[in-house]
Amino acid sequence: MHPSVISVVPKNDHELAIGFDNGESGILDMKPFLTMGVFKKIVKPEEFNKVRVSFDTIEWDSGVDLDPEFVYLKCQGK
Repeated sequence: MHPSVISVVPKNDHELAIGFDNGESGILDMKPFLTMGVFKKIVKPEEFNKVRVSFDTIEWDSGVDLDPEFVYLKCQGK
């Protein structure tokens, strides 16, 4: 079981500061994914910055969302 996302703050250069319900936090670098599939929808900073917590993960206004386990693992560098 992975921790749930409880906060997300967009940063410069397509990074997200993520907080988890177990007290951990990390930075998720989205740059490597922005040229693939649905992630092209969030390339523009004005779209990227429309990120929010949804249930136990994050999603954007454009409908793009991420698997919560992916978010946790990528924030932890595992």
